[in-house]
Amino acid sequence: MKKCSASHHHALAELNITPLLDLAFVLLVIFIITTTPVVNDLEISLPEAAKRPKEPKSKVHYVTVGNNGTIYLDRGPVDLSSLQAQVAALRVDDPDLNIVIRGAARAKYQNIVGVMDMLQQANVGKVNLATEAFAEVKTGKE
Repeated sequence: MKKCSASHHHALAELNITPLLDLAFVLLVIFIITTTPVVNDLEISLPEAAKRPKEPKSKVHYVTVGNNGTIYLDRGPVDLSSLQAQVAALRVDDPDLNIVIRGAARAKYQNIVGVMDMLQQANVGKVNLATEAFAEVKTGKE
């Protein structure tokens, strides 16, 4: 006595590829639409633009605040009042002055805020704070 017919086994062995063909045709149409053809069949002479030299990038100046509160402007030690005078002189030379503040991790926050206030009074528009990449902190609960 047969429990299953031969046609039932035959139907399960076949793979229906109709959805796969539909997907292939959709992808083909998408690639055809999004690919721009290169058309260079006309010979024309294009006009030339005037050559203009690129503007040089403005130099970045670093203000470093050490652990003990010492302040450096581009590796030279300064105090807060002379820093303001030097930044004002740099701003005359370069109106688009860019300053990066590098504060030590253990420096007092008040020293860094004092430098930021002084730069604001000197009308320095581009002030950045330098940081290092974040390292994963291990808690010991592993």
